[in-house]
Amino acid sequence: MGLPRGGVPVAYEVALALHSPLDVLVVRKLGVPGHHELAMGAIATGGLRVLNQAVIDALGIRPAEVDSVAARELLELERQQKTYSDGASLPALRGRTIIVVDDGLATGSTMQAAVGVLWQGHPGRIIVAVPVAAPETARKLRNLADRIVYVSAPPDFYAVSMWYEDFSQTTDEEVRTLLDARTAVSGPA
Repeated sequence: MGLPRGGVPVAYEVALALHSPLDVLVVRKLGVPGHHELAMGAIATGGLRVLNQAVIDALGIRPAEVDSVAARELLELERQQKTYSDGASLPALRGRTIIVVDDGLATGSTMQAAVGVLWQGHPGRIIVAVPVAAPETARKLRNLADRIVYVSAPPDFYAVSMWYEDFSQTTDEEVRTLLDARTAVSGPA
């Protein structure tokens, strides 16, 4: 399962290599007002909300501001869910090994929300897979998933984008094309 949008191209390559189906798990970062790239939390399909209380407290973000950002991101989450999977719910997860993929882990808020939603489906195992991760975030996620796999966890990690030559935004159309291409080969997840 790829996290949109940037995780889907990475998940597509993983699905090809493993000859497995590809699906999408829509999650949205709750960006700090005025600093949208810094996550104060995340929301996921099904209404799960994960908050980074340390960031919220350190920056003095009021509950009303968190709620405002969450309401805006929920609208985008619903739009993406409809765009990527025609509004369909998650596939059956019970007993299955789920590999959840993103383009990298900075604060880990979106992955934490994704893993939380996946556990609700009672999978057999959850494996988090990313090309690059902040070392502290990777350690934190070890407690939430059965396994975390990454290519690099550099000690001088600052942002996911630093570790890509081209970190241009993946479009909705690119996500849809990759999902359709993988489904045509492997069948539905």
